[in-house]
Amino acid sequence: MRILTLILVIALTLTGCASITSIVPSFWDDNQSARIIDVRLDIERVDCVNALPGVSRVRDHIEWFKLYSISKGQLQKDVLAVIQPMQETAEDWYTRTQQGSASKAYCELKKSIMQQQAARAASSILGRW
Repeated sequence: MRILTLILVIALTLTGCASITSIVPSFWDDNQSARIIDVRLDIERVDCVNALPGVSRVRDHIEWFKLYSISKGQLQKDVLAVIQPMQETAEDWYTRTQQGSASKAYCELKKSIMQQQAARAASSILGRW
């Protein structure tokens, strides 16, 4: 009976440790911190008269950030969750701009949304220790 209890305790302990990565936040990373500010700067510099080059740059920097975070490993889930809305917005913005169906008003609205999303993401990413 003691052996069965010991095995049960060990099994519960090991599975508990395996799931701890989902609640442990990621730590400070210089590259992520610099890139999120690059993304904010890129968004600020998007010219809605000729938006495609700026939007493409925003999209590429967000993609770099995502790939870098994935490459760092399992503890980056919190950071990936923070940039997910930005990536979706940037992808939609890029697709419509590339197709030529994005008006100046659409561009300005997307830019405003991206500015808000990037500010929140930067606050989260720069606020880590």
